[in-house]
Amino acid sequence: MEESTSLTGKISQFFLTWGFLFLVWLAFTATLAKQEVLIGVITSFLIALITSKFLQCCTLKFLMPKTIFFIVVYILVFIRELLKANFDVARRVISPSLPINPGIVKFKTNLKSDYAKMVLANSITLTPGTLSVDIVDDTFYVHWIDVKSTDPEQAFKDIAESFEKILLKIF
Repeated sequence: MEESTSLTGKISQFFLTWGFLFLVWLAFTATLAKQEVLIGVITSFLIALITSKFLQCCTLKFLMPKTIFFIVVYILVFIRELLKANFDVARRVISPSLPINPGIVKFKTNLKSDYAKMVLANSITLTPGTLSVDIVDDTFYVHWIDVKSTDPEQAFKDIAESFEKILLKIF
């Protein structure tokens, strides 16, 4: 029984990968000419055959309306945090007299999948003023341009809590 579920998962993973790659092909070619579509179907099929076993992060769950909703919410929260961090760093650049207190803080995450942790780490790194340095099991190490607290719980609240709340609903 477990083997058939695994096979079903692999097949759905293949078709999800194939469909995604084909959509990317269509976006880049920006045409629906027969020959372009045919080449896109063949090329994306071959790439999906080679790569689908390595791309195990996503299942058909990502096509569920609830998941899509939370992905959109995550993007909006990320943009909000990105803008706040950009203004903070720009303020520090314009006013060099503002104090900075750089350092590395650590905190634990409740995320279980490696993919979810990777999304969180990249979100932290893409936000100016913070850089994900390492992840060891459930512990993140983050370089922060202005360490407000070395307490792991407070650092988590300041850096990652808004991201993690939504990621727990997606993954």
